[in-house]
Amino acid sequence: MTAPTIGVLALQGDVREHLEALTAAGASAVTVRRPEELDAVDGLVLPGGESTTMGKLLRIFDLLGPLRERLAAGMPAYGSCAGMILLASDILDTTPDAVHLDGLDITVRRNAFGRQVDSFETDLDVARVGGEPMRAVFIRAPWVERVGDGVEVLATVPEGPAAGRVVAVRQGDVLATSFHPEVTGDRRVHALFADMVRERRTSSTPA
Repeated sequence: MTAPTIGVLALQGDVREHLEALTAAGASAVTVRRPEELDAVDGLVLPGGESTTMGKLLRIFDLLGPLRERLAAGMPAYGSCAGMILLASDILDTTPDAVHLDGLDITVRRNAFGRQVDSFETDLDVARVGGEPMRAVFIRAPWVERVGDGVEVLATVPEGPAAGRVVAVRQGDVLATSFHPEVTGDRRVHALFADMVRERRTSSTPA
């Protein structure tokens, strides 16, 4: 089977790191800035960055409508940090005109862990990735305050003031993490997503 083509939304944020992680996970990784580039991918990563800025750029680049349509049609997607915020159905502590893509039935709180100075790292047990605990880097990260029916919780903060807060979820073919696995060299989340894209492509291919 040929490698799945996975796009990285390249409007703002840590695009290069995701491209490298996806390539290491066996995907053909490309940047997405235009609707026709979105049409050509099997799945999409929404990277970390600044969620309100990314939302505005989605409108400017005429990607908001096409992206919502692809998600509604079942395109696999993975969002890290700001990407999780964009994929949510409800966002707390944001602007009234903030973009949300309704890819996940969750409520997220922006900058839930505090400002940049309050960024931190911890070890997480992440379901579905296997192996040892994953080193997770949180940078002005959101957390999930509500999960809807059908949303699987993959990881929670193990200890400290935020103990028990949900920081990784999956619903169908949509995956999201509060943390940034692309910056640590641990490719297991990207490998999980690449497998999700492969499975979706296989199930969508006529016999």
